[in-house]
Formats: sequence, C-alpha cells, structure tokens
Amino acid sequence: FPSGTSGDERQIYKYQWLDEFYEYIQALKKERPQIIVAGDYNIAHKEIDIHDPKGNKKSSGFLPEEREWMTEFLENGWVDTFRYLNPDVTAGYSWWSQRFPSVRLQNKGWRIDYVSASPKLAGQLSSAGIDDFAKHSDHCPTWAEFTITS
Repeated sequence: FPSGTSGDERQIYKYQWLDEFYEYIQALKKERPQIIVAGDYNIAHKEIDIHDPKGNKKSSGFLPEEREWMTEFLENGWVDTFRYLNPDVTAGYSWWSQRFPSVRLQNKGWRIDYVSASPKLAGQLSSAGIDDFAKHSDHCPTWAEFTITS
C-alpha cells in the first residue's frame, strides 16, 4: 500500500488508492470468497498498534482518515488475523523507523503489516504472529496459518 509520508500530494494519492483498492477487493471477494490480503498496509489501525499514539496522531500511517479506512475495511468482511487471535498483545510491532536506529532496540514500533482474511478463511485460522526477531529490514515478517478443511 502507498505511504503518505512524503507530503500532501502523496497522502492524497494514498487516500485515492485506498478507496480504489477497497472497491476492487470487495468485488473480487464476491467472485472468490476465500482471499488473503497480506502486506505492508502503511496504517497502524488502533492505539495498541503503535508505540506512541498521542505523539503520532498527526503522522501519516496513523491519521484518523487512514484508521477509519482500516475500520471500514475490517467491518466489511475482512479479519485482521493477528489481532483476531491476539486481541490484547501490546508492543506487537512489525515496523521500526530507520531514521532513528535506537527505536528498534527500544521496541518503539508500529504494526503496519497485516495478513487479512475473508471470513470463510478466518474461520479456519489456526495461528498468526509477528516474527520480530528477524532484523533484515525495517519490517519483520507477519504470518498466518490456516487449517483448510474443505
């Protein structure tokens, strides 16, 4: 998903992209009811998903409009697999700014990488997590495991 961190023009593009993606994926889900959407969404959805929600309330990736988009996405037939199985996990981050190397050591991160599943698949979700020990990037792997029965 696009980042909006490089200015207003990019943030406007991000909102347009989110709206177009939402329409596309909702239509695709009607044709193919078992879908997984995984990747860097560039949105920390809830306060629990970011180390400093108050200090970042005006930061791209945690803006009210972005968070509202994520809420609408999840309320309209998508399941955040990590949060579904780990509703209260704090400091479960998947990204740390490289501008400040100490934030990774201090675990001052954001959870912006998701594995979202359509409801038909979410019912077969067996585990989900974040491998924050992987330090090859400013992101770390997120994953979900499904036990497919039919």
